[in-house]
Amino acid sequence: MIAYLEGSLLTLKEDRIILLSGQIGYEVVVPGFVMESLKTKRPGDAVALYIYHYQTEHQPRPVLIGFNLEAEREFFQQFISVEAIGPLKASKALSLPVRDIARAIESKNIDVLKRLNGIGERTAGKIIATLQGKMSKFALIREGETVEPLPDKDFVGKVVDVLVDQLGYRIHEANRLVAEALKRKPLISDPEALFEEVYRGETSNE
Repeated sequence: MIAYLEGSLLTLKEDRIILLSGQIGYEVVVPGFVMESLKTKRPGDAVALYIYHYQTEHQPRPVLIGFNLEAEREFFQQFISVEAIGPLKASKALSLPVRDIARAIESKNIDVLKRLNGIGERTAGKIIATLQGKMSKFALIREGETVEPLPDKDFVGKVVDVLVDQLGYRIHEANRLVAEALKRKPLISDPEALFEEVYRGETSNE
């Protein structure tokens, strides 16, 4: 089961990409709101996606659907629990950011849900009936937040491991903090300096 992929962009198509990871090209279907975040990418650019892996007896060929955030993938799993919304239909429907869809569901805003590709009034009603009251977490997703792949340096992974295993951070939080630190100080070359910059970034936000 594939849950996460990092690599470089090989091909960008209308509703999917080919992601080169470990010398293997993975075809990944991406919802509209994810494609918006990838439109500025060029072949060779780094891409990181959380993956929903779909394969059944009726769909024996594996389908990978990609998301910028783990929370977006979790939302997707809730979204496909609605009657008559399967993974491929859901992927085509999600043309708006997850936070906007979640807020529309919580506020019972059928007009916003009808703006989703292939979603009419009846299906919008089913979405609200099934998911309303379960969307608060997803409504809090930061606007425009994405996951940036970390540089391939030995000490970077060690710092992430310490943040997760010893300091209690979740993996996506640790990756974000380290990525932001390296963006501010790209010439960092050892773990001590990286920890210091992560700490400086955290304390500056308090």
